[in-house]
Amino acid sequence: MRPVLMVVAHGSRDPRHAATVHAVCERVRALRPGVRVETAFLDFCAPSVPGLAGRLAAEGVREAVALPLLLTRAFHAKSDLPAVLREASSRHPELTFRQAGVLGPSPLLLDALERRLYEAGLDPADRASTGVVLASAGSSDPEAIAVIADVAREWRRTGWCAVRPAFASARGPRTEDAVRALRAEGVRRIAVAPYVLAPGRLPDRIAAGAREAGADVLAPVLGACPEVARAVLRRYDEAAASSLAGAAA
Repeated sequence: MRPVLMVVAHGSRDPRHAATVHAVCERVRALRPGVRVETAFLDFCAPSVPGLAGRLAAEGVREAVALPLLLTRAFHAKSDLPAVLREASSRHPELTFRQAGVLGPSPLLLDALERRLYEAGLDPADRASTGVVLASAGSSDPEAIAVIADVAREWRRTGWCAVRPAFASARGPRTEDAVRALRAEGVRRIAVAPYVLAPGRLPDRIAAGAREAGADVLAPVLGACPEVARAVLRRYDEAAASSLAGAAA
């Protein structure tokens, strides 16, 4: 049997966050009906990872892939989730957990960003004259910040006039700063693409900065678009294949 896919999100007091996470999981189920998909949260929302682990163990499940629903490998993927999984393993030694990689970086996520921009009204023919602000939540982890900068550089190579990273919670630049900088450089059309999965306080801050600085296009969050679901399954398959290879060895 294939391992259970545990999609682990951070969690939020904002109900839109959990609703979006569940919508992502529904799309994953639709794409891969042969895989059992469960949802858990690190904070604020239920079920918790320990709670879900206890339920799976009681049902006789023997293997699960814990996939962090995160775009970069920052603190939650490096420390929080591994610690929770270690504790769950000690409580339920009969249940084996394998942690999958975070979703990004991935060409699928660039496709998702473009899908959202076009849904917001941008015309694909305008790429060469449009500057994009790649607005992420931000992180105190230098590795995560560097990944966002790399994603911006990679995306720029696909034909956009410019792509600049911005951060809602890091030291900067903020979304409004990046929009104004592009405008000062003479970029004719500016679009803000939130590089976040679900609505919440920081995405709201990104949207407010885009409006304040007069961005021409503001895309919605990535949410449950098809490319995100495919990225989830790609990471799941990688982790599951690693598990099967280890068992064969």
